[in-house]
This record gives sequence, C-alpha cells and structure tokens, in this order.
Amino acid sequence: MGLIVEEFAPAPALRGVIDGAANFHERAQPLRRLESPYVGVVLIVSLGPDMEIDGQPTGSFVAGVWDRPTITGHDGEQAGYQLYLDVLGARRVLGVPAGELANRVVALDAVLGAFAAELTERLGDAPDAVTRHALAQRLLARRLSEGCPPAPEVAYALARIRATRGAVRIETIAAEVGWSRRHLGTRFREAVGLAPKALARLVRVEYAARRLRVGHPLADVAYAAGYADQPHLNRDFRDLVGCTPGEFPSVQDGVAAG
Repeated sequence: MGLIVEEFAPAPALRGVIDGAANFHERAQPLRRLESPYVGVVLIVSLGPDMEIDGQPTGSFVAGVWDRPTITGHDGEQAGYQLYLDVLGARRVLGVPAGELANRVVALDAVLGAFAAELTERLGDAPDAVTRHALAQRLLARRLSEGCPPAPEVAYALARIRATRGAVRIETIAAEVGWSRRHLGTRFREAVGLAPKALARLVRVEYAARRLRVGHPLADVAYAAGYADQPHLNRDFRDLVGCTPGEFPSVQDGVAAG
C-alpha cells in the first residue's frame, strides 16, 4: 500500500488559523523518518495504531515549532488526520499560545479537553477523507475564539522574518516596532516559542527543505535561502533536521527501522 496522503485547503472561516490539512494512511514495513521543519503548529488526530515520535508511542497530539531533529515512525501502519496550524493563529482553536507548545508533544486531550475525544470519534466514523475533512473543519470552526490576539509588533516581526527568509536583522525589526531587542525577544518567545533569531534560522531551513524536496541543486538552494556558502547550510541542516541537505530527500521519505 505504501503512503497515501490526501491534502486539503482550509475552510474559508479558518483561513489564517489553518494553513492546510491532510488525511494520511501508510501501511509498509516498520520505518523511521526525519521530519521536515515546519514553522507552525501540528495537530494530528490518530485514526490507527499509535505512531512513534523520538522513540515514544504517541496517539493524537499537538506540537509547536521545533528547533532540533525529530524522528517519527511506526511499526507497520499509521493513519490519521493532520492539521498545519498558523503559529500565531493556532491559539484561536487551541486556547493556548504556540509558545507553550514549542519543542513539545502534548496529548490532544490535554489541550482540547473533552472535545478531543469527540473529534477523534467523529473523524474515525467518517466514510472517506473528503467527508472527514469537511467534518473537521465544521467542528473546529465552532471553536474559533477572538480572545488574546498576538501583539501587532509580534505579528509584524514574524511577517518580516518570513518575508526576508530569516535574513533581516533582529535589531532592525525591534527598531521598526519601537521595542528594545530584549523586549521583542521576550514577547516573541511567549507567542511563538522560539527567540526571533532562532525562528529566523528555522525559516531558512524550512525554505531550503521545500526546494530540496522538488529537486533544486544544492548550490542554488544555499544561495536562494540566503546562506553565504553550502557549509553554513549543511551546519543548520544537521542541527535542525538531523542530516545533511544531500541526505535529506531519502531520510525524509523514510528508512526501514532496524
């Protein structure tokens, strides 16, 4: 069977909160894979055997931004529904800021309470992926809250980091919003989970990983991602992904578990 992934766009009411969604089912030999970096919050509703994250069996969960390598896998089968949540907008459905989820895997019911069981049961009963996605979007839209929006200065800083692929100096952003670098760092970490400089590094690697997956040459990727040379790209990849850029396509696709 291999891996089957069906991707979906968010419902109009959830744009700005959900970046995308996917229904997945994989049946193969037991395997482990290095995960691709993502500047956002991941929510997975498990609909099959528990997957494994960094060696620990894991059911439905929420995880924020990560600044270290992450290994996922399964013992022969996994299935679920996955949401990619905007790092600032996620709070509107989760009720907690992404800063509380950074570098953590948190059980879904610990974040969503009784709603987690309802969501899992109803998605599990859905007859197909299209129906499952539509149902999930309706249920999540009912949870939308306007409470505690991020500070405009934090949203601006995140947008600047993304627009420049992490190349903008943090001192420049602080000056643009009228905050000290220290105050910006504190407020940014509370909302996002990483300091601005660390997040900028992750943005560069995320961009490079996307280009590598579609087959761009390493030298072109390093230049487009703003690296002075390929060794700098190699260093960041090892630190944040766990492999070199050249190894990435194969280990991200998965290798058989030993």
